[in-house]
Amino acid sequence: MLTYDLDRRGKLARYDYLYRCIREDILAGRLTAGEKLPSKRSLASHLQTAVITVENAYAQLEAEGYLYTREKRGYYVADVERHPAAPRRAPAQSAPQPQRSWLLDLSSGGSGTEGFPFSVWAKLMRRVLSEEGEALLRATPPNGADALRKAIAQHLYRFRGISAAPEQIVVGAGTEYLYNLIVQLLGREAVYGVEDPGYSKAARIYALGGARTAPVLVDEGGVSLKSLEMSGAQILHTSPNHQFPTGAVTPIGRRQSLLRWAEAREGRYIIEDDYDSEFRFTLRPIPTLQSIDRAGRVIYVNTFSRALAPSLRISYMVLPKSLTERYRAQLGFYSSTVPAMEQYTLARFLDEGYFEAHINRMRKSYRAQRDAVIDTILQSPLGEHCRVSGEDAGLHFLLTIDTKCTDHVLRTDAEGRSVRLSFLSDFALRPGSAPQHTLVIHYPGIDLERLRSALSILEALLYFRDWKYKGKK
Repeated sequence: MLTYDLDRRGKLARYDYLYRCIREDILAGRLTAGEKLPSKRSLASHLQTAVITVENAYAQLEAEGYLYTREKRGYYVADVERHPAAPRRAPAQSAPQPQRSWLLDLSSGGSGTEGFPFSVWAKLMRRVLSEEGEALLRATPPNGADALRKAIAQHLYRFRGISAAPEQIVVGAGTEYLYNLIVQLLGREAVYGVEDPGYSKAARIYALGGARTAPVLVDEGGVSLKSLEMSGAQILHTSPNHQFPTGAVTPIGRRQSLLRWAEAREGRYIIEDDYDSEFRFTLRPIPTLQSIDRAGRVIYVNTFSRALAPSLRISYMVLPKSLTERYRAQLGFYSSTVPAMEQYTLARFLDEGYFEAHINRMRKSYRAQRDAVIDTILQSPLGEHCRVSGEDAGLHFLLTIDTKCTDHVLRTDAEGRSVRLSFLSDFALRPGSAPQHTLVIHYPGIDLERLRSALSILEALLYFRDWKYKGKK
């Protein structure tokens, strides 16, 4: 008679535990092919459990092919491939992976959730639930809910000078998803030019999508036209309004040259990644490349994750009219990747002015945080040996240190003292395409006391590593 201790089942249902025990005995060869199992009633009595428990366990085993029945004769073990017997033990629990504890992580700054309007968002969600009803249960169009695309179109016209019909807008779960769509839309045969130094994830996504990529050098004015021409690229991925990570702004003359480059040959397009355009702290926002495009060669991409929260995976792109029909024909069969609830809630958040109010509030908050971080750096012992740049926009700035110490050595020394650094050279696609000794500081959420401690550590490291610092204490 089969004997199992059902009290050892833990959180499993009794029938599920019994099913697992019998299955294990079959696979281990303890129950052989053709062997008859006890009747449901006799096994239930033996195990002091309900007949339904045995019945459900037998039924699951039969459904999976471990048992078969003979009419009026009962259950028999099927002939299945065995594996060596193993001691029966409780399912292993995955051990939590230890995470490095940093005094300060200058590579990531804060969480990006500072100031999220929870109460407003919750209020809008409740309204959406009560007013939209069954619309939330139906599939939304592949390119996004009509309400959200209309709201985005109005937002772009008011704040970014982009005139686009809702039909040109495609909503997706993150910019990474949209990059994949673009590769499928424009073709894997094309060469995709990516900024160097730049956002390396874009290059990786294009490559994983089967496309060839080519690095295009970046200078103080953004993408180098000479490097672009030499790269052989047909598609250019660029952030002309605030290049990451250098912070370069592409002047109007070069923007026009980029458009002329795209217009010069059929099949050339520019992907304009406007990832943090909301956070410009001096003067007006820089007009988009798309807004001066007259030939329909710019695909505009942006996200709400930066402005609201990383977990809110809602991004969008604006396709030129010439590509809109191609998108419908080639990719219109895709299902929408963003939940309807979030789409309808964000639509109202935009329409009712909450997004604008949030951006205005966060712009002030981030500016104050940026100023405090920069002041702390410049007033520290390290301050006389460094220079700040690229601080006029975005959620990061550059800090160039006067040192001969290599980035690798400084990073290793700092990590040994629980300070994590991010260098401009980390974003180089080719050796030498980015200068040494320049830190990329993501400032949101930085604790100023921890920053002071980290700066003291860096100053001490450089004092002992670099002759320039000797005798200056």
